[in-house]
Amino acid sequence: MTITRAHFPTSPLALRFTDPDRQAHARAFADQQATAATAARDRLTDLWAVSQHRADRVAALSAVHADLIAWRYDLAVAAGGRLGQGIAHTPQRFRTPISEGNINYDRVGRVGRLCEGAEWDPASRTYVGGTPTPAAEAMLKYGRAAEARFDEEREHGDVLQNWVTLPDGRRISGNRIVRGEAAKGIAEELTARVAARGIDVSRMETGGIPIYTATPTAQDSKALFAAALEILADPDLTPETYLTARYCLFQAPQTKKGSDAVSRTFIVAVGALALGDAAPALPADIDLRCYVLGQAAATAAHASPVLDEGE
Repeated sequence: MTITRAHFPTSPLALRFTDPDRQAHARAFADQQATAATAARDRLTDLWAVSQHRADRVAALSAVHADLIAWRYDLAVAAGGRLGQGIAHTPQRFRTPISEGNINYDRVGRVGRLCEGAEWDPASRTYVGGTPTPAAEAMLKYGRAAEARFDEEREHGDVLQNWVTLPDGRRISGNRIVRGEAAKGIAEELTARVAARGIDVSRMETGGIPIYTATPTAQDSKALFAAALEILADPDLTPETYLTARYCLFQAPQTKKGSDAVSRTFIVAVGALALGDAAPALPADIDLRCYVLGQAAATAAHASPVLDEGE
């Protein structure tokens, strides 16, 4: 099976501008992903040819995943900076592991800085105005989806815990969705963290009505990542178990930055080798689906889209 850019639909979060030419440039990253995925698949093919023992297959998967972390770091070093408004570009974070005391938080809902031409409002500590971009629209829709889950699951508190059920029946704590006062506490924590790195936080967007996703504990993340590799190493891998492994990967990002691209590239490479044309397609919003929607919706082969067709 030939891996092409068609296997890598562009994440809406990469489309932080309205100009079609700039969007086309962002979409061209799919070519680099296809090249990296092809190299990863070929290396995995060679490693698996040496030994079919399950432990050796897992070790090979781990080595290929590490290669892709290095690939994404090298791209970050070569890049001129980050897209749009936000914290300064720091390539080192593309290979910095997520630690117990420094888990990742990602804001969903209204994120004003993702609107093109938005201006800083110190009173509300948000960016206001501007033209909505695909990234801003996606975040807004997934914020609504997060709030809907609190209602659907009758969670009246500020924290909704995602759980991951593995093919062997084990249940592991995944990420959390956080709102209300708990989310405001996260905003304060993030501000303190960034300030401790010597970065100006005077225009860090912490106001409005924040909702955050929070990565699992380091222990649970390690268990989820290990489970993903164990599933993918199974010679009897099926499209259904592949989707479970994919969900585990996105529930357990390994580095402070860049894990989305690494997980996308890795899972496509493994799918191409193990399942060929039977490998489930990668949704453009796979990261947001896995962070927000819960396992059943995120692993459904034909899930109803949160984003409109073509977004």
